Amino acid sequence: MHSMRQKWLSIIGAVLVVGSLATTIAVADDDRHKNPFTRILHKLDQILTRLDNDRGNGNHTLRWDTNHPSASRFVTLAAFHNQAVLEKNTGLVWEQAPDTATRNWNEARDHCANRTVGGTVGWRLPSVIELKSVQDPSLVAPFVPTMVFSGIQTDHEDGLYWSASLSPEGPFPWIVSFSGSGGQAPGNPDRLRSTWCVRGPMQEHAY
Repeated sequence: MHSMRQKWLSIIGAVLVVGSLATTIAVADDDRHKNPFTRILHKLDQILTRLDNDRGNGNHTLRWDTNHPSASRFVTLAAFHNQAVLEKNTGLVWEQAPDTATRNWNEARDHCANRTVGGTVGWRLPSVIELKSVQDPSLVAPFVPTMVFSGIQTDHEDGLYWSASLSPEGPFPWIVSFSGSGGQAPGNPDRLRSTWCVRGPMQEHAY
């Protein structure tokens, strides 16, 4: 945060010189509302402090540069009536309890596109990488904490979940296993598999 503030100070200083407005900004806090430049600096400090705090609390948009342990990785969202969970490693929001119905691939995509969870729309079928990212390999099937998520299927057939990604091996979508293997493989789009919807801006067809 200190380096960012220094950059802002340099920019503001350059503007002052170019505009022949060079001045000494060294006033007491009581004069904050009297000097417009000091007010700008004060506001920048507030913004940078807020961003820094949000970064530490996991209140952030989509990101993939963190690795939280399962105990602190998932946050049930009260704003979604506790029906959705923030995954802090990526910033993606997942259904807390996906329904247990099985569907073919086209039905699964349509189901998520029309899904309402916690009073919100804008859900979609996740990519294969997103489905893999929610798994914690240190856990046993279903590879997510069952005290956070419910309804994740683990048997051999229903534990296979559709992704939105097409396999490079042919016109088949990837499926991800939340049963014994935890792996992924191309799947016949006409077969009935499970569906778990996600919310976030990543391109849903990203391989």
